[in-house]
Order: sequence, then structure tokens, then C-alpha cells
Amino acid sequence: MLTRVKSAVANFMGGMMAGGSNGDHPGGGSDMPLKFPYSRPEFLGLSPDEIECSADHIARPILILKETKRLPWATGYAEVINAGKSTLNEDQACCEVLVVKRRPAGSSTPNRTPMDSSEDLTFHYWALFDGHAGSGVAVMASRLLHHHIAMHLQEVMEIVCTPNLLAPTCLGEEPINHHLTSTSQRKKVSQESLVVGAIENAFKDMDVQIEKEKAVYNISGGCTALVVVYLLGKLYVGNAGDSRAIIIRAGEVVPMSAEFTPESERQRLQFLAYMQPHLLGNEFTHLEFPRRVQRKEVGKRMLYRDFTMSGWAYKTIEDDDLKFPLIYGEGKKARVLATIGVTRGLGDHNLKVHDSNIYIKPFLSCCPEVKVYPLAQCEHGADDVLVLGTDGLWDVLSNQEVAEAVTCFLANCDPDDQHRYTMAAQDLVMRARGVLKDRGWRISNDRLGSGDDISVYIIPLMYGNKQN
Repeated sequence: MLTRVKSAVANFMGGMMAGGSNGDHPGGGSDMPLKFPYSRPEFLGLSPDEIECSADHIARPILILKETKRLPWATGYAEVINAGKSTLNEDQACCEVLVVKRRPAGSSTPNRTPMDSSEDLTFHYWALFDGHAGSGVAVMASRLLHHHIAMHLQEVMEIVCTPNLLAPTCLGEEPINHHLTSTSQRKKVSQESLVVGAIENAFKDMDVQIEKEKAVYNISGGCTALVVVYLLGKLYVGNAGDSRAIIIRAGEVVPMSAEFTPESERQRLQFLAYMQPHLLGNEFTHLEFPRRVQRKEVGKRMLYRDFTMSGWAYKTIEDDDLKFPLIYGEGKKARVLATIGVTRGLGDHNLKVHDSNIYIKPFLSCCPEVKVYPLAQCEHGADDVLVLGTDGLWDVLSNQEVAEAVTCFLANCDPDDQHRYTMAAQDLVMRARGVLKDRGWRISNDRLGSGDDISVYIIPLMYGNKQN
């Protein structure tokens, strides 16, 4: 086992094993048809020739929106391909404005006065998907996840759209007006929490669909997912993976997501392994040690921690502790079962530990963390924005560096120029990619630039205020 794990660790880059999948080729190396053909985001409006030219790992041209009107709120977008990690750009993006219609009569909805067409529910949607081991899952999620969200919102739209209502305990019952009715005998469930639940369940449904359709389509790899839903004056930011969202307001940073990595989810992963040790295939230990345990250290007292601990203590080393650790490495090099560097996302149903029958999927969660920002309750200027980026951006630039760069760039632009947000996104991608020199891609202070795919949205928040 040790030889297999060493081999796997030596071949992994960016969380997945190099050459471990044919998924980063359009044909995927499979006899099954593709669920969706590889493409770049539809809103970029690229021709096939332009898509081919964008896949230049040497020049790494930065792609931007040709027309600002293609995206709502004058949203800016820019992207660049990796420096050779995978054949294709495995990031995907989607931006839509969706209208949710009231369910037909007779369906299971609250028994209330029917809504007319003017009360259709409109929501704005932005999303980034960072693929690994192939682009198939990222492409599929970019085409379908927003439809799953719309379906779940449709189920609760009459409750969500009516002010001062609490959700009924059973769907179909009369909703509760919390100004008129005592609810001391039951838990209060807000309208906001119904939207959060709709997003959470949409992620789960998307993951189930991917698993089912893998049986008949070539859907390669997996992906992280970062989505933003603007609905009824609030921004809902759902994150499953290591992409990131921040709000920059008056030059200050408001974090809107947290990354899910082997280190940040250590206790969840260790608890699962402790409760279901068969998932480790008798090859791994759920315990964490400061370094690999050596056989000569059996019987000694060594630092360790398990799922119950945030600190460290000493234990007597046993033979079982010689197994490879469930979580190995630090920072961006940390891996689950020596295989993958992110712990939440979509897909990866067939992913196994190298040269074994140990599946990784049980340790990966498709459930997002959803944070809510009350946009309508805050005043925003032309330079207040929401920045979404895949990890290619955040690996080399901190929140503060991004905030300073965006604030400085926008301050030097005409406030009435709607191209300013696309140009700011282009500037961010350029700062993270850097310039190709003799020693590779370098950014400011001669630091190493990002060799990963980079995708960035810059969403001006003042347009949300105008919607209200």
C-alpha cells in the first residue's frame, strides 16, 4: 500500500492525478457519448476558432466579454486557461436571469389565491465551476444547476413572495401570518431559510443526476461550485469547494464564502472514518499525526489528534498508526486519502485511491454552505462589488490584495462606463496570471503567478439596489 500511495502522491497536481483521466479531451476516451460538448461560457459569444485559440498554454490569452449587455447588472467577467496542467480550461461559468412560473393548478402548493403572471418570481444567477480530472461535470453543472434551483424555488414561491408569512409545517396547509398567529408550539421557519434550503437541495439533486447519467454518458471528473442567487433584495452565496466570494464595500472586505479543504473539514472527515472504518479499506488511519509514523516509533508517545480534538495530545503509537493518514499534507498540498485536495463539490463518483478499490466519494460532500447578504438594506456606490473567483485567483492573491486592486482600478475609471467592471476583471486575472519570464509566470514582487485556470466575475452591487 505504501508504494501505491507514494506513487499517487508523486503524480498528483492541483488535487488530481496527472494523466489519471481522459476527461480533459473533448472525446474523453470513452465509447459513451458526451452529455454536453466542451465549450466556453455561452455569454462570451466565442466562435469555434476563438475557443481553439484561447486554449494556448504558452500565450494564455485573457478572454473578456465582448458586450457588457450580455450579462445583467453590467457584470464584468474574464478568464484565462492554465499553464499546461490540463489540455482544456476546466473552469466553467454561467450567468442567467430566470423567471419561475407558478405551478399549474392541482399541484401540491399552498391553498391560497392564485398568483397572476405579474407575480412570477424572477431571480438572477451567477456561477463558477472549477473542474478536475476532466471538464465533463463542470460543463454539465454549468448547464443544469440553475434549473434545479428554479424547480426548488417554484415549490415554495408563493410562501417566499408573500410578506410576513412563515412556512407551513406541511406543504399545502395555509401559511402562517406571524403578525396574527401565535407560533409558540412550533419552530419558526423563515422565508429566507426556504431559499437557502432550495439552493442546498438543488446541489444534491444535481449530484444525483450526475451519478445517474454517468451510466449512459461520458461525464468526466468532478468540480467545485460557487453560485450567487439574487432574489427579493438578498444575495444568497452558495459554495461547495475552494472557490471564493468577497464583497468589497467602501474599500473594506466582507467575506461571503469559506473554502472546504481537507484541513478545514478535518473533523468531519475523521468522524466519518471513525464511524465507518471500512471506508478506509484497512489501508488508512483516521488519526492525524504531525508527520508519518515510523515503525521504530511503535511504543513511543507521539503527538496526535482525532475528530474530537482541536488541540493536540500524546498517545502511545500502535501498529495501526503506521497506516497512511486519512489527511496528508499541509495547505494546498493537503489531500484526502492521498488523492484530492477539495472536500466539497459535484461529481467524482468513480474516483478511487490510486491502484485500489477504495472510493473517495463517501468523504466528499455536495452540500454548499449558503451565506446571505441583505443587499437591499445597504446603500452601495459604483465601486462596491461582489467578486467571485476560482482558486486560480486566490492561490496567489489575498482578499486584501484583490480589494485594493479592484478599488484602485475602479477609482481610475469613468463611473458611467459600463465596461469598467469587465476591465477590472481582466486586470485581476492579469495580476494573478502574471507575465511569462525565464522562470515561469511571475506576478508582483517576482512571486510565482498562478498556473491554474482563472475565472473571475465582478458584480456591481448598486444595480441590485436599483432593482428594489
